[in-house]
Amino acid sequence: MTTTPVTALEATFTAPVASFRNPLYSGVQVGLPCPPPSTVGGMLAAAAGGWQHISETFQFAMAFHARGKGVDLETYHPLDAKGRPTNPGPKDREFLAFTTLTVWITDQPERWRSVLRRPVWPLRLGRSQDLVGLLLNTVDLTRTPGEQRGALVEDRPGTAGTALRLPTAIRMDRARTVWGTYRFDATGTTTATVPDSYSTPTGQAVTLLPPAHPVTAEA
Repeated sequence: MTTTPVTALEATFTAPVASFRNPLYSGVQVGLPCPPPSTVGGMLAAAAGGWQHISETFQFAMAFHARGKGVDLETYHPLDAKGRPTNPGPKDREFLAFTTLTVWITDQPERWRSVLRRPVWPLRLGRSQDLVGLLLNTVDLTRTPGEQRGALVEDRPGTAGTALRLPTAIRMDRARTVWGTYRFDATGTTTATVPDSYSTPTGQAVTLLPPAHPVTAEA
């Protein structure tokens, strides 16, 4: 018995340098090994012109890989106890080098192809100065579980890699964050089969993440 494949837009974003600060740490610049779902969702929303142009139930799948990492210095602008600016100073910043983010979208893939080809706001990954390159493809996903490799997946039996506590969705006023526990292998080599996932023609698992729309963070 055969099943009809699912057509998806495969968007590959590349950047020579990217940095994703871990929001669980205050006062220090601890980096994450991959972008959180909220960051990727925010980039897609910016391309569409804002979250008001995206369905509240919109989902995507993602995989990430960095070929290197390092530490540099950036200007840090701390605030005092009352939220007022104080004297800036240098602070170490962890960064990732030669990064590749792949996003799969199964909901209205042709619409998203148009959105990403002509984004309303520039495509940025991480900080505002980290612009990205973009390659768009259409792929057919089979309804068979694939290998996890460099995919970010929800933490559940059968998945592998480091457990990460990441922001999934952030309310528009940033007063509330929805957190999720995910698994990610920075080497991209894990062959664990992801339950209930799709597969690309190369066997890569494609598993939709929870919605990143800010409305999901409403109390």
